[in-house]
Amino acid sequence: MNFAIVGCGFIAKRHANAIDKVKNAKLVAVSDKVPSAMEPYVIEYGATPYENFNEMLKRNDIDIVCICTPTGLHAPLSIKAAYAKKHIILEKPIAMTLEDTDKIINACKINDVKLSVVHPNRFRPVVRELRKIFDQNLLGKISHANAIVNWNRNQKYYDQALWRGTKEFDGGALMNQAIHNLDLLLWFMGEPEQVFSMEATRLRKIEAEDVSAGVVRFKSGALGMVEASTTAYGQNYEESITLFGEKGIVKIGGKNAIYFEHLEIEGMPEKNITDLKEKVENDPFGIPGHQCIIDDMVKAVDEDREPAVSGEEGRKSLELVLSFYKSAKNNQLIQLAKEKEYVKN
Repeated sequence: MNFAIVGCGFIAKRHANAIDKVKNAKLVAVSDKVPSAMEPYVIEYGATPYENFNEMLKRNDIDIVCICTPTGLHAPLSIKAAYAKKHIILEKPIAMTLEDTDKIINACKINDVKLSVVHPNRFRPVVRELRKIFDQNLLGKISHANAIVNWNRNQKYYDQALWRGTKEFDGGALMNQAIHNLDLLLWFMGEPEQVFSMEATRLRKIEAEDVSAGVVRFKSGALGMVEASTTAYGQNYEESITLFGEKGIVKIGGKNAIYFEHLEIEGMPEKNITDLKEKVENDPFGIPGHQCIIDDMVKAVDEDREPAVSGEEGRKSLELVLSFYKSAKNNQLIQLAKEKEYVKN
């Protein structure tokens, strides 16, 4: 299947590398308003460059478009791609608002094209092992969970582009850095019902938050604690997700949540625990997440099924982030809508 990429910034390189490694996938076109940004893809992959996105979409041989632009541009570009009958792989977060998100999802449904949102952490070896543990109910009833991201994004990072750290195009630590962890939190804990959050902009000169802390009550009755920041001194400090169950505790941790930092399960022999930890440590990254996303989309189109991380799945983590934002802005407990309703700031 032939791929195109729009937005040739940092993350586009991961998409190009992933496409190159997936069987039956080929990068044939790239689009960016800055010609020099497209040059590496022309040289390395033989992609045809387009300064005009609409012109690129006219190509009948493009099957799938990877959208790697600032988040605020996701909706108009996705809708154009959908109406051009292209399947879409959309970088996280899916959009900046639920209104735009639903427009994207509806456009894909109307035009019978598939939509995948890039939440690659689901494919990490340690996460897959935790999912097996969870699905076998080895932890029993879950009382609560923690999702923590304390990373470093210095001022130089935000100053790279005018859109970084803005509320219109990027968002802050919660929207941009922690949303992958929130996706995992929801994947394990299910539907949230209530949230309360506080946020601040303490150290970075940006419009959005650089630190956030919140609490979630899930439909199951379990609680979740969320902490996100880009103010960690010097370098990334931690990314973790911890599940506390009646029969055990499992913590995925480290600077990038790729190891079992704690693994204790009732009745599981110590040797099994040691073997499982070593299995992950021997190959902590596994197949790169973007490669898994690309490969899954190729198979989803071929098998005519939904991608592993659909538009609806991508919507869930955005809704949670926007609910946190609304709570922090109004200093109030937010009751999430039971039906799909827009959560506006």
